[in-house]
Amino acid sequence: MAAQPPEISALIDSRREYVPKLKTHKGAKRRFRITGTGKLVRMKGHRSHLRRKKSTKAKRLFAKKIEVSPSDVKMLRRALPYGLD
Repeated sequence: MAAQPPEISALIDSRREYVPKLKTHKGAKRRFRITGTGKLVRMKGHRSHLRRKKSTKAKRLFAKKIEVSPSDVKMLRRALPYGLD
């Protein structure tokens, strides 16, 4: 095959197909963490209001992170394509 003139090869290079970058969902980035072993963890809900009436044990348990439900992991992996930068 003969070599193409430089102007044609430059035109072909500029139209080359590429895969677009994936966008990280910023809300998911703030709400979830990825552990060193690759698990997704989240904080518990209902922890900001009406804490006086909650028991001491319940308030203490709000501080712990819990693992994300297996049914939500696929959706979150798509929302966080590069992990958490």
